[in-house]
Amino acid sequence: MRDQAEVREEFIEKVGLFLQSDGVPRIAGRVFGLFLFDGETRSFGDLVAELQVSKASISTATRILEDRRLIKRVGRPGQRQDFFQLIENPYPDMLKTLAAGLQKTRAEIDASLSEIDPQNTGAAKRLAHYARFYGVMVAMLDAAAKDLAAKG
Repeated sequence: MRDQAEVREEFIEKVGLFLQSDGVPRIAGRVFGLFLFDGETRSFGDLVAELQVSKASISTATRILEDRRLIKRVGRPGQRQDFFQLIENPYPDMLKTLAAGLQKTRAEIDASLSEIDPQNTGAAKRLAHYARFYGVMVAMLDAAAKDLAAKG
């Protein structure tokens, strides 16, 4: 069996790369990966030290993850710094975020479709199919989010 510290580090980096491909800063993905792997509450300072990045990077990353409802800020009596932990079931919200982005794309396609000359039936048909594709994707993500939320 492989060294678990190595497996952990690779996983954290993979999640950083996954989220980066979705337009999220790599550090935010690494923070999320750390929470997924460890499952522990972490202080702001712990995150800085563990990931060996600047306070500004951790501040930005935690703000993004909080906004996306993937982690939450928690208090600790007598502690002055912030602590964070993974939301219990963040996956429905992840799907809702993806669906919202696809819905915006669909709206943009629909706006272009509404401006096409009615005589240009070929373009109208292709754009309508393209818009439908995004509509189906949004419906599938919404259904999956509901399923994940129901199953916890």
